[in-house]
Amino acid sequence: MRITNIRINGIDNPAGFLYEKLIFSWNVRDTASKRQTNAVIEVSDSRDFKTILCKKEGPDLKQGGERLDMDLRPRTTYFYRIAVEGDARDRAVSDICTFETGKMDECWDADWISTEKEDTFHPVMTKSFSVSKKIRRARLYAAGVGLFEAYINGKKLGEEYLAPYVNNYEKTIQVMTFPLDGILRENGGNTLELLLGKGWYIGTFGLEMQKENYGDRMAAIAELHLEYEDGTHECICTDKSWKYYGSDIEESGIYFGEILNRMLWEKKENPHRPVQVLEHPEDEEGTRNLAKSHLTDRISLKVLAKERIPVQEVLRTTAGETVLDMGQNFAGYLEFRADFLKGTKVVLDFGEILQGGNFYNKNYREAKSQFVYVSNGCKETVRAHFTFFGFRYVRVTGWPGACKKEDFTGRVLYSDLRRTGYITTGNEKINRLYKNTIWGLKSNFIDMPTDCPQRSERLGWTGDAQVFAPTASYHMDTRAFFHKFVKDLRDEQQYLEGGVPNYLPNIGHKEDVGSVWGDIATFLPDTLYTYYGNLDEMEYCYPLMKDWVDYIDRKDSMRGNRQYLFNFGFHFGDWLALDGPTESSFKGSTDDDYIASVYYYRSAQIVRKMAQRLGKQEDSEHYLALEEKIKRAVLHEFFTPGGRLAVDTQAAYVIALKFGLYVDRDKTIEQFKIRLKKDCNKIKCGFVGAPLLCTVLAEAGLYETAYDFLFQEGFPGWLYSVDLGATTIWERWNSVLPDGTISDTGMNSLNHYAYGSVMEFVYAYAAGIRPMEPGFRKAVIAPHPDIRLGSLECLYDSVNGLYVSKWSIEENGTLKVHIEVPFGCEAEACLPGYPGGKQLLGAGSYDFAYQPEKDLRKPYHSKTTLSRIARDEKAMEVLGRYAPAIAGMAASGDPEMGANTLEDISKMGYLPFEPEQLKKAIEEISELKVVDK
Repeated sequence: MRITNIRINGIDNPAGFLYEKLIFSWNVRDTASKRQTNAVIEVSDSRDFKTILCKKEGPDLKQGGERLDMDLRPRTTYFYRIAVEGDARDRAVSDICTFETGKMDECWDADWISTEKEDTFHPVMTKSFSVSKKIRRARLYAAGVGLFEAYINGKKLGEEYLAPYVNNYEKTIQVMTFPLDGILRENGGNTLELLLGKGWYIGTFGLEMQKENYGDRMAAIAELHLEYEDGTHECICTDKSWKYYGSDIEESGIYFGEILNRMLWEKKENPHRPVQVLEHPEDEEGTRNLAKSHLTDRISLKVLAKERIPVQEVLRTTAGETVLDMGQNFAGYLEFRADFLKGTKVVLDFGEILQGGNFYNKNYREAKSQFVYVSNGCKETVRAHFTFFGFRYVRVTGWPGACKKEDFTGRVLYSDLRRTGYITTGNEKINRLYKNTIWGLKSNFIDMPTDCPQRSERLGWTGDAQVFAPTASYHMDTRAFFHKFVKDLRDEQQYLEGGVPNYLPNIGHKEDVGSVWGDIATFLPDTLYTYYGNLDEMEYCYPLMKDWVDYIDRKDSMRGNRQYLFNFGFHFGDWLALDGPTESSFKGSTDDDYIASVYYYRSAQIVRKMAQRLGKQEDSEHYLALEEKIKRAVLHEFFTPGGRLAVDTQAAYVIALKFGLYVDRDKTIEQFKIRLKKDCNKIKCGFVGAPLLCTVLAEAGLYETAYDFLFQEGFPGWLYSVDLGATTIWERWNSVLPDGTISDTGMNSLNHYAYGSVMEFVYAYAAGIRPMEPGFRKAVIAPHPDIRLGSLECLYDSVNGLYVSKWSIEENGTLKVHIEVPFGCEAEACLPGYPGGKQLLGAGSYDFAYQPEKDLRKPYHSKTTLSRIARDEKAMEVLGRYAPAIAGMAASGDPEMGANTLEDISKMGYLPFEPEQLKKAIEEISELKVVDK
């Protein structure tokens, strides 16, 4: 038996975090036991566990999340371990893990320090000090605005970048904790330095391209606490004794990029000047957000350079420029080794795509996205400090001599999330699509879930995060990441009296509130509960959820005559759908008020269910009544008396079916199928409909149709971008045209994750791993194989342990299925065409090999569309032999004709075919076996 994935609040050995609650989680591996008979959590303030501060024991401790209540002290390291016993009489004790508090509510002796107001350069705050005694423990607690890096004796502390991250500066500035054990020189001199940058705080940021959004001074505050072996304590604080000087960073900005100029102070004075102590920053216009009361222990996960990407190719373009191709679109920076003559200037420009073989980044809009380095002749490794770039291609200007691939390394930045989902199929294009969705997450999970990492935006658009959260939570352990985003949402919501903005940061607290985007307030917590099953986290989320629904209800009531519809205000609707006035229109044709009201219904329902789970009975009854009133209003307004949905668009049917808002489910499904056929089985929906499309089709039992959409290669389709060489998900279905030209520069990102939500279908229905209970303590494993995939292997390392669903269709027609269920869990296995029916499986590993009732090698039947038949040479040969005219129509690629099934064709007596001959063709085609995937 082995205990793994040990976390507190979803974080590995957290240090300096804000612990509103302590939730311990772990997994058990490598055991013959099926379930635990006992578990113990012990917490101590010493590694030898001589003193047990807190202990919790029992057979019912939940490995997916168990809360401990204990009093915590500031600036303290706690040690903990987990012991588990299983029903096979084996036992394991985990490695010793730690969590560490920050300053908590402890008063600050340090002051905010800054430069003199006229010194607008990027400063280094510095303090020299001596240590004369043996150190037992040393910690630095520091914050800086906008961004900062801490150095001891010239060495950077920690591996984080862009600290202290995205803050709601009017309420919160996060404090970072840096362990210094073994770093300080004992019996000698030390120098502590804080390098400051502009970041989101001062630099140009936001859709209005404003600068100094939160303040006009770069500033820092820090306390270095030294605990000596003799029991004494010393605190070195930022105060008037500190000095500052100008750094070599000439300019920086999230959109701008960075200029690192080692010649900046050449022939200029750069003395160490006394700092200005900001004694009462809350009283001054440019510093009022620096009140000490805003300082808090950290909430953000670390942002790390988690991967290295080598240059794939050095290109010499037709324009005569040198361009590096990294082979992958990602977010981060480019690192290089400098060994240049003094005064050498190297300029790096970042882009996502080449145009005409040349460098291009006009789709970055106002983001300069450039890194400039000026050498002083010294050798060094060079990187940006206070910005990041979204890119695949880098134009290099000024490099001495020829650029070589090995001169550069791409460093991939994203929050420190643990990977939990892995999928590999027998179809390489689907594998590439899957990877693209992973890269979309990595690129846009830099402290907050952003829309894109490259252009002058990089905002936390709430609608994008809402639709992608389920897929993200299969891909990665999102508990701690989204916990921070929930706090950001709640902080902003309080300014808007319950409203939730379309994006964060919402500079100026504009009441730009609409459906789907604002509904993240309920949908995101619902996703977190589904995937992680923690009610303590839901208590944290509940005010956000409740106040959002109350906001809509209040706005409705302010009209006098309550309609119980969200038919007021601006809504993005089915954004970037293709059924609008033109295919390039921003909005689709689905009625905005319908979408908003259906989401209002679902949000009320989510709050009602959560209130019930949390024991808030009065709330539950209130929201049940509201939910029923909304449902009646929606059915009255948007459905006919006969029960037909009157809004005849793909997105309309998708959300009606997904959220169970209809008069007659079967009738709605039939309408949906007719709509899809009218649309030639092509995607017409946008941000509302497309992320849910395949999942909803699967939930309706239309698995083959869901696969049809997944495998579409032409525009619009998920594989269209793959065929054009995409390595991430695009913002638009046709962000790039078939000839390789970018379709639009005004709003066109090649690294937007929203449409990557299709992977929820692959996890939940192709692999078939879905929760039966929140947190996957009990799961369904119900794969739906398709010969177009051939095989699939899915691993999902849930909060309760690792599930595996693996299947392959063999040449002889045997379906092989391998299932693994984690310790302490159960799974209901529903295998297609399995003669033994459903299987309730306990923890363990299981293998099945059988001939399904339906031969999966025979994918065609009377309801197969002509367009699918057209992609199979053998099927076309059969059709051509019996019904040559119909084969010709199929080969023509006409989308309207291709949307018809073979059965549909058989009823079109006006077409040139012999009914009996077509019948024979259908019979033969239905017997065709597809073996070569």
